[in-house]
Amino acid sequence: MTVMNGGGAAPRNSACVTAPTTAMVLAAGLGTRMRPITERLPKPLVPVAGRPLIDQVLDRLAAAGVREAVVNVHHLADQIEAHLSGRQVPRIRISDERDGLLDTGGGIVRALPMLGPGPFYLANTDSLWIEGARPLLGRLAEAWQDDRMDGLLVLAPTVTASGYGGTGDFLLDTAGRLTRRPERTTAPFAYTGVAILSPRLFDDAPNGRFSLNLLFDRAIATGRLHGLRLDGLWMHVGTPSAIAEAETMIENSVL
Repeated sequence: MTVMNGGGAAPRNSACVTAPTTAMVLAAGLGTRMRPITERLPKPLVPVAGRPLIDQVLDRLAAAGVREAVVNVHHLADQIEAHLSGRQVPRIRISDERDGLLDTGGGIVRALPMLGPGPFYLANTDSLWIEGARPLLGRLAEAWQDDRMDGLLVLAPTVTASGYGGTGDFLLDTAGRLTRRPERTTAPFAYTGVAILSPRLFDDAPNGRFSLNLLFDRAIATGRLHGLRLDGLWMHVGTPSAIAEAETMIENSVL
């Protein structure tokens, strides 16, 4: 395995690039690490730099040409639905998980009929980023190769990430393919929760609640899970202390 500290995702062929126009936004989690804030406010509505997390994500999707976003809800779902009720772009469709959390994989499976037949963006609401030289979602769409990929994940260098204390998730080879971090080692990249996924990834997926990691591992085994390195700065806003860290990073980026 050759580990790359840059690049990621093999160069595209000359085929016309069509960016996804639909997106899945994961907003159903309990936000336990964000307590006590999330005892009264769902994590997607937690403000960072004066704007709720979910609005910041939806704004980026809208700027990338997304016309419709499916948002799953569970914890304090009424608040999220009310907040999004006036949103025009992208148009919001709700995937209701009030009857029970389905985790990342099961939540997307429930929403698939609303996402359409083509590749779609995936975004976590607790994942923010400061753009690099070019908008991330546009780079992601340009790097997508439907004949070679079932998933293309945005990876952030762990050394520059805000609010992240893990040991990394993936190794990235020279062709942009991903493999898991070996046990008892560190990896240079963390998965940001932002991706393009093909509905193919969910063929023969389990019923009910399951983690998306199950399908990522299956795609790794067939060489169809790829990565793209973020060339900006990533902020994982998963705890109260991470809010202040993210706000400082955002403030410094505009000075």
